[in-house]
Amino acid sequence: AGLYRPVTLVETAAVAIAEWGMNFTTERLADGVATVRASVQLRGYEGGDVQVHFSLSPHPQLSRALGAVMQAESSVDASGRAAVEMKVPQPMLWAPETPYLYDLTARVYKRTDKGRYVLLDEVTQATGIRTVDFTAEHGFRLNGQRRKIKGVCLHHDLGMIGTAVNRAALKRQLLLLKAMGCDAIRTAHNMPSQWQMQLCDSLGLMVMAESFDMWRYPKCRNGYNRFYDDWWQRDLIHLVLSNRLHPSVIMWSVGNEIPEQGSREGTRMLIAMQDLVHL
Repeated sequence: AGLYRPVTLVETAAVAIAEWGMNFTTERLADGVATVRASVQLRGYEGGDVQVHFSLSPHPQLSRALGAVMQAESSVDASGRAAVEMKVPQPMLWAPETPYLYDLTARVYKRTDKGRYVLLDEVTQATGIRTVDFTAEHGFRLNGQRRKIKGVCLHHDLGMIGTAVNRAALKRQLLLLKAMGCDAIRTAHNMPSQWQMQLCDSLGLMVMAESFDMWRYPKCRNGYNRFYDDWWQRDLIHLVLSNRLHPSVIMWSVGNEIPEQGSREGTRMLIAMQDLVHL
C-alpha cells in the first residue's frame, strides 16, 4: 500500500536511547502522592561511566496547572538499562475528564577521561500519571475509581478521505466522538498511528490498542494469516513498546473476531500472546 504515515530519519551517537526504549509507569497512588518509575534502555553501550538524568514536568501546553519538576539520576547497568523511582506530590492525574500530561525527559551523559560529562543523547516524550486495574470485584477502575467504558471501534482510515494519516481530520473525528459521549476507542485492526495516540492522550480518550484480526486461520484472501507465524511476536512487541508511554492506553488486544478462539489450538496461541504482552 505504500507509506501513509509520517516517516522520520533519526541520527544519534553510537550510544543512545534505543527506539521505544523509554518506559514510565505509575506504581501507586496514596495520600496525595504518586510513586512513578521511569527507565531507559540504551543501545550501543559497551561499558564506561554513563549516567542518565531523568526529569518529569507538567506539559506546558496541555496541563492547566503548573507543578514542580521532579528529577533523579541513575547509573547504567551492564545491560545498558537505567531506572529511577520518583515521588510526585499532588499529581495531576490523567483521565478523560482531565487529560493532564507530563513531559518525561531522559538525558544520557558519558564521563570523559578529563572527568567532564558530555551529553550523548536526549529524548522527551509526553506521558501521564494514572493507575488502571481490572478485577472481578470492582470491574474496571481508573485512578481507583470504578467506571463504565463508553467506547466505539475506530478503524485507522478516515472514511472517504482515505488511508493517509491527516492530523486535522483525526482530531475532528475524535472531537465528534467526545461530543456524542464517547470516552474510549478500540483501534482496529492495525498498529495505531502515533498522531492518533497523541490526540487520544491530549483530548482524553481511553484506548484499547489492537494488534490483528487474523491468526493462522484465513478469513480472506491475502490476509495476515500468511505472515502470522513469522511476525506475530515482533508485531506484538512493537505494538506495546511504541505505545506504552501513552496514558490513554488502558488495555491491549491480541485479536478481533478470531476463528480459532473456540479451539484448543487457539487457547494455546492466546496464552502465548498474552504472556508476551505481559512481559
